[in-house]
Amino acid sequence: MSDYGHDLVFGSFVTPDAGDPDRTVGLAVLTEQVGLDLVTFQDHPYQPAFLDTWTLLSYVAARTDRVHLAANVTNLPLRPPAVLARSVASLDLLSDGRINLGLGAGAFWDAIEAMGGRRLTPGQGVRALEEAIEIIRQVWDTQTRGGVRVDGEFHRVVGAKRGPAPAHAVPIWLGAYKPRMLQLTGRRADGWLPTLGYLQPGDLAKGNAMIDDAAQEAGRSPRDVRRLLNIAGRFSAVGSGPLNGPAEQWVRELTELALGEGVSTFILAGDDPDDLRRFAAEVAPAVRESVAAERAGATAGRDPGAAERDSAVAEGTQGAGERERIVAERVGRAVPESVAAPAVRPSRATVTGGAFAVVPTPDDGVRRSDQQVWDESTRPTGPMPDPDRTYTPQEQATGAHLVQIHDGLRAELTQIHDLIDQVAAGEIDAGAARSHINTMTMRQNRWTLGVYCESYCRIVTTHHTIEDQSLFPRLRARDPRLGPVVDRLEQEHHVIHDVLEGVDRALVAYVGSPDGLADLRAAVDLLTDALLSHLSYEERELVEPLARLGIA
Repeated sequence: MSDYGHDLVFGSFVTPDAGDPDRTVGLAVLTEQVGLDLVTFQDHPYQPAFLDTWTLLSYVAARTDRVHLAANVTNLPLRPPAVLARSVASLDLLSDGRINLGLGAGAFWDAIEAMGGRRLTPGQGVRALEEAIEIIRQVWDTQTRGGVRVDGEFHRVVGAKRGPAPAHAVPIWLGAYKPRMLQLTGRRADGWLPTLGYLQPGDLAKGNAMIDDAAQEAGRSPRDVRRLLNIAGRFSAVGSGPLNGPAEQWVRELTELALGEGVSTFILAGDDPDDLRRFAAEVAPAVRESVAAERAGATAGRDPGAAERDSAVAEGTQGAGERERIVAERVGRAVPESVAAPAVRPSRATVTGGAFAVVPTPDDGVRRSDQQVWDESTRPTGPMPDPDRTYTPQEQATGAHLVQIHDGLRAELTQIHDLIDQVAAGEIDAGAARSHINTMTMRQNRWTLGVYCESYCRIVTTHHTIEDQSLFPRLRARDPRLGPVVDRLEQEHHVIHDVLEGVDRALVAYVGSPDGLADLRAAVDLLTDALLSHLSYEERELVEPLARLGIA
């Protein structure tokens, strides 16, 4: 049994399909919107049916704000390590520290050789990869004087200038299966990234043992190496095999992998948007809660220093807590002390228990429209929190997730306004605007401003439907005092639906005639006022009751 104590991370493994690039980018954006932590793409530069992975990563980084990004894994034989190091550092700086580096020794050697790469044996590939890791780390190390010097068997860099340094300590994850690669992972890497479908029963335990032994021989701790796993499966009503069944089965199996095999990052392979939504909404939060509960139970009775060491390990990886801090700063929200204190923050699942630390987003009072869709002064309030009550990390996770979802909606509103401002200012003509809109859409196959806004409206409606049909009835049942608040929130959902219908009508006019831009702007302004006011009210009234009542 192995549990290295890392914070849990959940992500997607999206096919870089060149046949429908808008859908590929849309799946990456959806990954962020549903609350997952990481987007990855395979890297096969010799595959003409795929988009170039590094170009795609750069493009997606510009389309997102929170998720981390990585190749899964980078094809090193076709990407010179010194150039790759600068590319990674540059994109990490441009994306506010959101780039991770997956590396592979190479495969499909006929295709690599056809593209101009050098064919290597398995042993040569491992040695070349180790040389590349040294070059990459020297390029990033701007604190050491002198140039980069690695006079290797396969890579020779003598005197190249160092830099730029990336925005954060970019982890290097290796796609490894064989003993020599696993030993290299233990000696030099920050993570092990295999694919579950390529492993036989017992391979995870054997791989962990090899990595642990190699790490210790190199003077490192086994906990220096994060264990990641690409997974694939199918959601179904009845279980019929591993990761083939209801969400509850997925939760059970991933929890076992986390606690028994030390896996702390689960990356779902597949291009089904509904699977991504279920993975984010039903699987990831439940696995976090289950693992946190098991760890808390295992920690009870241990020496005090053990808990402190576990906390230090959790802080050694950048998790969702760091992203919450960044989002909080960007929307002008105060940062909870428990999130802001460490140099690198723990995830939502590892927030220290105690006083309630999830900070609702305040309403800044700014209004864009002259219209008012409701009287905010008549909004009821719920019961005051008990000042002496403490909250576990699991209890606080749901409120933090609600804020995170709302932040995604806020960011999308900003994108809509930016686009309309560019059109109104004449900075882009109709053709250029249409081309730019292609980069903003999430999952549609028709590309106009109208379709983009309709897509956003659909997301808002879906979010409200989930609350109305699941969350709100549970709040009413658990604490009847919340009834007036829940009633008001439901009423506002219906009002927002009507405002969305107004946006739709303005979109029809705009698509038919550019003269409809003023009406479209007014409709979107009204939507912005209503939605931002509503989201702040909802957070103010619900984040604490969600924790107090234990609603996930």
